[in-house]
Amino acid sequence: MKLAAKCLVLFLWLGTILADAQIPYPNPLKHIVVIVQENRTPDNLFGAFLNWPGINPMNYDIATSGLAQGYGTVQLTPVALANDYDPIHNHSAFELMYDGGKMDGANLIPITCNQGATDCTNGGKGEFLPYKYVDNSTGLLDPYFSIAAQYGWSNFMFQTNQGPSFAAHQFIFSGTSAQSASDDAGAIFVAENPSAPRNSGYTPGRDTGCLAPIGEWNWLISPSTAPAEQQLVNTGGTLCFTHDTMATWLDDAGLNWKYYGVAGGYIWEAPDAIYAICQPNSSYTECMGPEWTANVVSNQKIFADTAHCNLPSVSWVIPDGKNSDHAGSNEGGGPSWVASIVNAIGNATRCDNEVGYWNDTAIVITWDDWGGWYDHEPPTILAGPQGDYQYGFRVPMLVVSAFTPQAYVSNIQYDFGSILRFIEGTFGIQEGALGFADSRTRGDLNDFFNFEQTPRPFQSIQAPLDANFFLHDSRPAVPPDDD
Repeated sequence: MKLAAKCLVLFLWLGTILADAQIPYPNPLKHIVVIVQENRTPDNLFGAFLNWPGINPMNYDIATSGLAQGYGTVQLTPVALANDYDPIHNHSAFELMYDGGKMDGANLIPITCNQGATDCTNGGKGEFLPYKYVDNSTGLLDPYFSIAAQYGWSNFMFQTNQGPSFAAHQFIFSGTSAQSASDDAGAIFVAENPSAPRNSGYTPGRDTGCLAPIGEWNWLISPSTAPAEQQLVNTGGTLCFTHDTMATWLDDAGLNWKYYGVAGGYIWEAPDAIYAICQPNSSYTECMGPEWTANVVSNQKIFADTAHCNLPSVSWVIPDGKNSDHAGSNEGGGPSWVASIVNAIGNATRCDNEVGYWNDTAIVITWDDWGGWYDHEPPTILAGPQGDYQYGFRVPMLVVSAFTPQAYVSNIQYDFGSILRFIEGTFGIQEGALGFADSRTRGDLNDFFNFEQTPRPFQSIQAPLDANFFLHDSRPAVPPDDD
């Protein structure tokens, strides 16, 4: 990226901090849909986008080469979306790749190879497997590229945490992965995905949060341990968090919400780790809360709720493994799955007093973490002890609405807290009200919207698979990945 462009980015970011921008009032939005895909960086997932017709590739901060420790500059080479290996993406991997801000250590990240993998060796120094961009010769990524070219793209969206999915989804839902508000204030965060002893009956990726079995463990990072972590062993309810979430404030404002996922205690379902929502039984084996029963539902229901005009004020939508973008385990359906949700909303013309959803709905599409893939942009580390775990690496973010200019590119720094701040500002909740990542970020996505313009008409996103496929997919639901 050229120096002048870097200076412009810094100026815009500082301007945002000083202005503390707010979502413009009044705004016409009645619904916000947050779609959370899995484990990619802009350099990895959108490398081929630079050849997309009609866009100016100079506007997009996407690199085609990267730095590898001990080797200098290496070219990013193509890999299939449904590849057969997975770079490790825990906090230790963050430290390796970040390398004090030099961003040259992705070649040191260990690799998990699928059984029978033909293009994978088992991780370690000298391996360039994270230095890839996703090949789009088959057109699987066309829906993502079409959305980016029609609507909004963020050059500087960073995951808020420096670790994997469990913590990331907690930040997306509530602005923190701390066990309590006091822990968040003390910069004490649950940092990793959970683990349990072999032969414990534990299902990887499942039975965590409030339903974590006795003996399951996670890791805490705090000012007293960073950059190392301390093991946190569940003794019953240990991973059942007591802090407020965005849902708390929506409830208080009389607004409805849903979390569309793979219901049943998976690490990607953030409400399962929130005591007030789960309301577990005395043995911490079942969530009994009325909101958990009514609001934490199958991701297939997003289509029915949209068709039947029951779209809530705020939705979080999580894929299952077949339609996740997670490396080493997806089947390539992720871009079509995302497009099918966008199309369902854009074409729901009889809802909201026969006006339709399109003119009063904003869709934010982001990825929960970097997945161990290379990215060239170093994150801005927060000052003080909060910086021990914030921020992480860049992830893609697309913003879709009738009020988003075509091919809009934002150069403002955003993070998961920005999405929460956007929800707050849109619905008249004080921005930063949670007091977590929503208060530490300064951006609220306002630059993606021009509410003074005439709403742009919706154009369906072409995709290899449509909503009928996903709505009638009878295959068993599986978690977004098997980490």
